[in-house]
Amino acid sequence: MKTLATIVCLFSFMVCIAQTTEEQDKKAILKVMKIQEKAWSQNDLEGFMQGYWKSDSLKFYGSRGLTKGWDQTLANYKKGYPTKEHSGTLSFVIDDISKIEENSYWVMGQYHLKRSVGDANGNFLIIFKKIDGEWKIVADMSS
Repeated sequence: MKTLATIVCLFSFMVCIAQTTEEQDKKAILKVMKIQEKAWSQNDLEGFMQGYWKSDSLKFYGSRGLTKGWDQTLANYKKGYPTKEHSGTLSFVIDDISKIEENSYWVMGQYHLKRSVGDANGNFLIIFKKIDGEWKIVADMSS
C-alpha cells in the first residue's frame, strides 16, 4: 500500500510540474508577442523580427506565397509597411496556444492593424520553438 501511495504522489507531482512548465512556456511565448506588438506599433520592424528565428530556415506563408529566411521576411515587411502610417498599431487576439511536442507550440489567432491608410485584419498560425533558451517563431502562416 505504501508503494502505491508513493507512486500516486510521484505521478501527481510530475503532472503538476508539467502543467507549471506549460503555463510558463505559454507566458513566455505571450511575452514575445507583446514585445512584437510594441515594436511593430513603433514601426520598428527589426525589433518585431526579433521574435522570429534568425535563420535561412524560417518559413513565412502569406498572400504572396512562401518566403524562406529571416532576411527575406524582413525585406518583405519593409516593402509592405514602409512608414508608421502603413504599419499602424498592431494588436493580437490569441485563440489557442497548444503544445506540439517538447519545446514547440503552435499559436492560432488574429491580428488587427489600426492605421490611417485603412485597417487590416487577418488570421495567423505560428509555430514557436525554444532555441538556445529563447522562444522563436520558426514558421508563420498569415492571411
